Amino acid sequence: MDAVSQNGTSASEPRRLALLGATGSIGTQTLEVVRLFPDRFDVRVLTCRQNVERLAAQVQEFRPECVAVGSAESAEAFKKALPADAPDVRVLVGTEGLCEAATRSDVDVVLGAVVGFAGLRPILGAVRAGKQVALANKETLVVGGALVTQAVADGGGQLLPVDSEHSAIFQCLAGESERAVEELVLTASGGPFWDRPADTFGDITVEEALDHPNWSMGAKITVDSATMMNKGLEVIEAKWLFDVPVDRIQVLVHPQSIVHSMVSFADGAVKAQLGVPDMKVPIQYALSYPSRWPASHERLDWDELSRLDFERPDLEKFPCLRLAYDALEAGGTAPALLNAANEAAVGRFLEGQLGFLDIPRAVERVLEQLPVQASPTLDDLVAADTEARRRVEELPLPTSN
Repeated sequence: MDAVSQNGTSASEPRRLALLGATGSIGTQTLEVVRLFPDRFDVRVLTCRQNVERLAAQVQEFRPECVAVGSAESAEAFKKALPADAPDVRVLVGTEGLCEAATRSDVDVVLGAVVGFAGLRPILGAVRAGKQVALANKETLVVGGALVTQAVADGGGQLLPVDSEHSAIFQCLAGESERAVEELVLTASGGPFWDRPADTFGDITVEEALDHPNWSMGAKITVDSATMMNKGLEVIEAKWLFDVPVDRIQVLVHPQSIVHSMVSFADGAVKAQLGVPDMKVPIQYALSYPSRWPASHERLDWDELSRLDFERPDLEKFPCLRLAYDALEAGGTAPALLNAANEAAVGRFLEGQLGFLDIPRAVERVLEQLPVQASPTLDDLVAADTEARRRVEELPLPTSN
């Protein structure tokens, strides 16, 4: 549990915030939290890859010192999108710009919500620079868990979870001895296809995969929920956040998404954290930690809460979860290969180039074909990521599922 800080910034001063991935689902919900507490946050940095129109509107409202965008073309488009009366703002570009934005001296707290592997470098830089990092980008720890946790130790940075499941575990662990922890239990909604017959999975459309029953999320993470790869990535993330071996991390499907996760202890007690499916609550907790700030987020309606169901996942029906456990057991570059292959396969699925069943097939093929390096450097992880993506991009279009 060493990677998770037990310290917070002073509540008496505004928290100077860099929001990486400001225009996505987590980013926009983070700014909703900021709006609730205008005196407690000073937004210094906003970043996006290419949604420059939304970024320009955010700059007009929150007036940061700096922005970062994905390319020179996006930078030019952003400048054109800014209203005439917008504040002066420094514009950074690309990965280097994102890393500079995450390590600025006028930033206390970095919320990392960049999607995918692209989030690793700036988060590494932020924790090395001693920042408090609220981490919503699970791929950072999936790919580079050993590097990130070492950087936290070396740089004195702090890592706080934003994912609802890991936030729940973090809250359940508060005040508990590490030696007393027996098992972490991550809950999963099961996504839109939990009750759907497996023999119909070949007919699943993009629209069906994006229709999540409980959560409102970005396209990639929503598809990951449908395949249950999202839960597999969270298992890997939990290993690094809480320093718990893989055989003490289990998953239970909980369709209501009310119990966000649980911790079982050596004396037989189990703690659970409950709440409505609303990402603003864990976002706020990560940003306000160690305090809890009163807010008007939706409450549980006990009159409506008639039952809570739990069921073990079917690893044959949802092989992505099994593949994630396998990659974590293999270690080294295996989780990076898993993540990159999945990102590439999901991208092709969203573009209509691969079927739903081709996502786990592509990931398994990459894990079988590419060698695993046991103690990778950052360059090794980048190379593994690149090669895994290349293998998936070269897969032929399916004739059938």
